[in-house]
Amino acid sequence: MRLALAQADLAAERGEVPVGAVVLGPEGEVLAAAGNDREASADPTAHAEILALRTAARARGEWRLTGCTLVVTLEPCTMCAGAAVLARVDRVVYGAVDEKAGAAGSLWDVIRDRRLNHRPEVVMGVLAEDCAAVLRRFFTTRR
Repeated sequence: MRLALAQADLAAERGEVPVGAVVLGPEGEVLAAAGNDREASADPTAHAEILALRTAARARGEWRLTGCTLVVTLEPCTMCAGAAVLARVDRVVYGAVDEKAGAAGSLWDVIRDRRLNHRPEVVMGVLAEDCAAVLRRFFTTRR
């Protein structure tokens, strides 16, 4: 989570909403790390999770990320939760809860929806206060 927090800080420095994500391989090795990049890329799908999943898939040479863990500073939205399911990650670990758009247990629970063919394990609240503090600092300076 500390590496994901570092990615969130880098995103904030670029004027992006500070969310960071890391994909860990089956042995705990870092396959990818990314921060939000929607503003710079003018891409509505450039969430940290999507970018990290794409990079990890390229690193492995396949789209199935079986055995991998997605670590993210903020609870994934519906798009990112769906991407985690489709990528077949084994686990999603997140810090801060997103009560407005979270799709991993708060507002929705896409990741563990029994109607889907793959349901990653969800671990929530890892360094939650640190993750939330990064977001609070960012938005305080913009309001």
